[in-house]
Amino acid sequence: MKMDGGHIVCECLVREGVDYVFGLPGGACLPLYQALPDYPHLKHILVKHEQASAHAADGYARVAERPGVCFATSGPGATNLVTGIANAWMDSIPMVAITGEVSTNLIGRDGFQEADITGITLPITKHNWLVLKTEDLPRVIKEAFHVARTGRPGPVLIDIPRDVLATEAEFYYPEKVTLRGYKPYPKIDLVEVKTAAKLIMESERPLIMAGHGVILSRAYSELRELAEKTQIPVITTLLGISSFPGSHPLCLGMPGMHGMYWNNMAINSSDLILGIGMRFDDRVTGRLRDFAPKAKIVHIDIDPAEVGKNVRPAAAIVADVKQALRELVKEVSPRIRAEWFAQIQAWREEHPSITIRETSKLLPQYVIRKIFEATKGDCYVVTGVGQHQMWAAQNFWFDKPNSFITSGGLGTMGFEIPAAIGVQFARPNDLVWSICGDGGFQMTLQNLATIAEHNLPIKFAIMNNSFLGMVRQWQTLFYEGKLVATPLCNPDFVKLAEAYGILGIRVKDKVQVESAVEKAMRHKGPVIIDFQVEGEENVFPMVPPGASLSATMDLPKLEEAFIR
Repeated sequence: MKMDGGHIVCECLVREGVDYVFGLPGGACLPLYQALPDYPHLKHILVKHEQASAHAADGYARVAERPGVCFATSGPGATNLVTGIANAWMDSIPMVAITGEVSTNLIGRDGFQEADITGITLPITKHNWLVLKTEDLPRVIKEAFHVARTGRPGPVLIDIPRDVLATEAEFYYPEKVTLRGYKPYPKIDLVEVKTAAKLIMESERPLIMAGHGVILSRAYSELRELAEKTQIPVITTLLGISSFPGSHPLCLGMPGMHGMYWNNMAINSSDLILGIGMRFDDRVTGRLRDFAPKAKIVHIDIDPAEVGKNVRPAAAIVADVKQALRELVKEVSPRIRAEWFAQIQAWREEHPSITIRETSKLLPQYVIRKIFEATKGDCYVVTGVGQHQMWAAQNFWFDKPNSFITSGGLGTMGFEIPAAIGVQFARPNDLVWSICGDGGFQMTLQNLATIAEHNLPIKFAIMNNSFLGMVRQWQTLFYEGKLVATPLCNPDFVKLAEAYGILGIRVKDKVQVESAVEKAMRHKGPVIIDFQVEGEENVFPMVPPGASLSATMDLPKLEEAFIR
């Protein structure tokens, strides 16, 4: 049958199993939007800024475990997606962005609202397409979904001129994809698996560092089986949090810049690091030349470009994490490493990194701990970026798989509101808490209108310290306390909530925290809690900039060295 391009796009999305699309219309994509009413299965969620559509698609994809989809028009609509696409690129999130473009006869002539979005997004997409013929749309869309979700997942973009969307063509949806040269699943090298197993069995002080790849491959049971069989402690990177049960005796928490002191000391003393689905990025390694100086490295990752990029492995398994761990478990034998566990426990007792100090002040760590206690961890936690993100990573125990949703590689402030929208649509029957910074919250707060429109029962906990907190912390510790452009003049967040028809709660005192959290959880709609926390609280432990993990400072050392 014949269809115009707009109907072809919608028909293809339905056949790919898409249920939600996040977007904002404009002139170049109007033929696409005009087709939407004919496809009631496609639920379009109108955001208030295109960046939010990309972040919402990102959040949706992380928990729905299939590509998120976002729409935007040409020019500024498309360029407003860039931050969200880059965020998905850095965190390996499958996303299909579909943008309208000026008509084909205007491309390259600086037509109204023209931008070369395929050129702009070339470095931050797995692949992108400019579709110049309507009959090519089904093939391209099939390819786009295939590329987005296979191998190492990531975002893709399809740019479609307005006349291509408006022109009719014969519709035929291909059954399979053939892309010459694209081999997303490398064949596992069993020799490398045996080498890795031998290194594990020979080691006395091994560590597992579990990253986002464990979650993306859904290798939760395989990771647990390997850790329990070999009795190797498990450290989870920021994006690896919730890949391994936080309450498990083998779980040590997060490493790196704001990781647990004992983890950084363990890395420094380890004789073997088993990096699983992680990139050995700078926030984990500290000063790279000093990272794990006594350790051999086993690296498991599906992307061969990551292996050897930052650290040189003694064994490299380039494969899907789930498959690699299944093979590795077969090759290892049970071990007991009592001395190693005793040493780690001694570090934990000497430096209890996440102990919340006793004080009458309202500390953000205390607030997050109380949210954990109220939810018992049975919820999804979405954060923005900054101090609140680190406190959430430190003070919430994630036993529920894939329940910590945050911006990792790009570190995008403003992620917390739109990503929570995507998570709630993907998991409508689950509890979603969005732990926010007061600065990041204001970057995308206009999307509270979308939340109110759909009565999404998201609970927002704003850590309101009236600062851009992480930047203020660096200025305090490393720039002689000279605060530049970090104090905030915040609005009344309760009145702001009420303006959107959302329940707002203000908490100024420690004794009000539990009742506020309980009230929020009883309320069936969205809630914003303005926690007016201690203004100049710092995140500890902390690795000073440019230092090695061995230089990790906990609270007493930092106070002695820097705070006057």
